[in-house]
Amino acid sequence: MSFSSRLPDPHYQSVFYEGVPAKRFFAWLIDVALITLITVTLGILTLTLLFFLWPLVYLTVSFLYRTITIAGGSATLGMRIMNLQLRGPTGERLSAGEATIHTLTYLTCSAFLLPQVISAVLIVIGDKHQGLHDMLIGSAAINRPR
Repeated sequence: MSFSSRLPDPHYQSVFYEGVPAKRFFAWLIDVALITLITVTLGILTLTLLFFLWPLVYLTVSFLYRTITIAGGSATLGMRIMNLQLRGPTGERLSAGEATIHTLTYLTCSAFLLPQVISAVLIVIGDKHQGLHDMLIGSAAINRPR
């Protein structure tokens, strides 16, 4: 069985990939700030009770935030601000199931230093600027088509 991607070709449709590494970085910063803000707000609303469970609460908020926003528009809020969109191997927006799998692979890769470093390098040097988690499921972040 052969796997063929219907993502835009980086050599013939390079406009979809122009500036993607920097945009992904800034989108990630925006998302981390939003997730942190939500987690701190939850901590305050529970009279600091959730601060004792910070890692678990942060991970849960991150998972829900990423999955829900990606399922709703194939992009997190940070990606939308940076005009990016995730596309699956078929070239279509990610479904709710694909958003969940993308988030799980992203969070798993983020939990360990070596996969994080490999992902960062791949995003910078790869033709489609895919992180390790993107390569595992066949997705890519592209400039949002107009």
